[in-house]
Amino acid sequence: MPILEMRSITKKFPPETLALNNVSLSVEEGEIHCLLGENGAGKTTLMNILFGLYQPDKGQILVRDIPVKISSPKVAIDLGIGMVHQHFSLVQQLSVAENIALGFPPSSLMFPLKAARKIVGDISKRYGLNVDFNSEMWQLSVGEQQRVEILKILSKNAKILILDEPTSILTLQETGKLFEALKRLVAEGHTIIFITHKLDEVMRVSDRVTVLRKGVLVETVETETTNEKELARMMVGQDILSRLEKPSALPGEIVLDVIDICALNDRGLPALNDVSFSVRESEILGVAGVAGNGQSELIEVLTGLRKATKGSVVIRGENMTNRSPKDIAKAGVAHIPEERVRMGIVNDLSVADNLILREYEKPPFSNRMVLIEDNIRRHAVKLVSEYNILTPSIRTPAKLLSGGNIQRLILARELHGSPRLIIASHPTYGLDVAATEQTRRILLEQRRQGAAILLVSEDLDEILSISDRVLVLFKGNVMKIVDADEARLEEIGMMMAGTRIDEGAS
Repeated sequence: MPILEMRSITKKFPPETLALNNVSLSVEEGEIHCLLGENGAGKTTLMNILFGLYQPDKGQILVRDIPVKISSPKVAIDLGIGMVHQHFSLVQQLSVAENIALGFPPSSLMFPLKAARKIVGDISKRYGLNVDFNSEMWQLSVGEQQRVEILKILSKNAKILILDEPTSILTLQETGKLFEALKRLVAEGHTIIFITHKLDEVMRVSDRVTVLRKGVLVETVETETTNEKELARMMVGQDILSRLEKPSALPGEIVLDVIDICALNDRGLPALNDVSFSVRESEILGVAGVAGNGQSELIEVLTGLRKATKGSVVIRGENMTNRSPKDIAKAGVAHIPEERVRMGIVNDLSVADNLILREYEKPPFSNRMVLIEDNIRRHAVKLVSEYNILTPSIRTPAKLLSGGNIQRLILARELHGSPRLIIASHPTYGLDVAATEQTRRILLEQRRQGAAILLVSEDLDEILSISDRVLVLFKGNVMKIVDADEARLEEIGMMMAGTRIDEGAS
């Protein structure tokens, strides 16, 4: 008997979006069941229905063969269903312990923070998900915040765990530890629904796989009977290339020169220590490191969002140290932010308006007095087509797009006009296999056109596949810069953990 069944689920969103069309899902007790599909395929919508955030227009849910109506997340939790969302639901001004204590039910507990530290402390040690319980959420990196979300759900003793892209910003080592934790949870009687776009993860950790495409169920298969190529074909409806062709680099002049940069983090502690490197025309420099080792602060210093306490940032020969984000954008710098929803778009503005945020005050979009709507519309239609942004309308609020389509929107806006320097932070985070390939191809095409690209990613496969050189950061220090073609995965991983392979770093 399945522990969970979702039968003939249909969900529509106004005005005419059919997100799920007669989708059924059956999950066995004690299995890891992967849910696959392109961005916008309906995976998260289906799980949001299971968690009580949305109500289906049609269909039925059964838990242990008993029909249930899941009207809210509280009802889901009472039924033993918990969910870790791709976009976090944390109170940024509260500490880690306070965020976890908020999830505790009213009870006779007189000291909820003490209880939270005790319960989650035991869990974090058991599963290797370490965070500083006294830190406020806004002080943590995205990777650290995701660990808190996982700890929250584990602390509620849910029997059915829904994990939406939990490894997107984890290193190879952290991913391995998470998978070990998931297998221990299954051995202890838990059931896991795992949403991921990484096909190697599906093959590595799951028992069965359900594939959705454009809101329709494609197939459910036993993992041991399939392979990555077949799953990719089911996801997108056609074969996709598994490896990108990267022409040899012909670097030109230095575009970005970073010299002895130091900066503090949000807690006032050193985050960058005399960081130096350069990026040339037609070159991609990849930055590898475990979340929280200075990558976010580095990006913020380079884009004018954080002040450097020492050193200089030179862009195309001009000293841009501690200049404003607007000045840096005017210097021809494109920024693809890590947190695309919070920093990459204005949620309530339309797709069309988001596409002109860098240029709205200039012709042809404005005459300095009013916006020129016809030009904005034509521009938006062109970019929506070029970047394959799936949206009901160019007037649709950007917040209603799927994660992959929000990323396409950001890429379209930032790369329009051929920027000379592109600072890309986790550009494929949370994207499906087809959108990931498209994003990487776009970056390689920008490289071909002469752009200098700084790529920050915790996906080592991505770093090594499209970068020309790799810089490894650990605790705000440059461990080494190596040629990507000569880099060894094991050595990069060791340096990310703080082991110096060669003191003669370039």
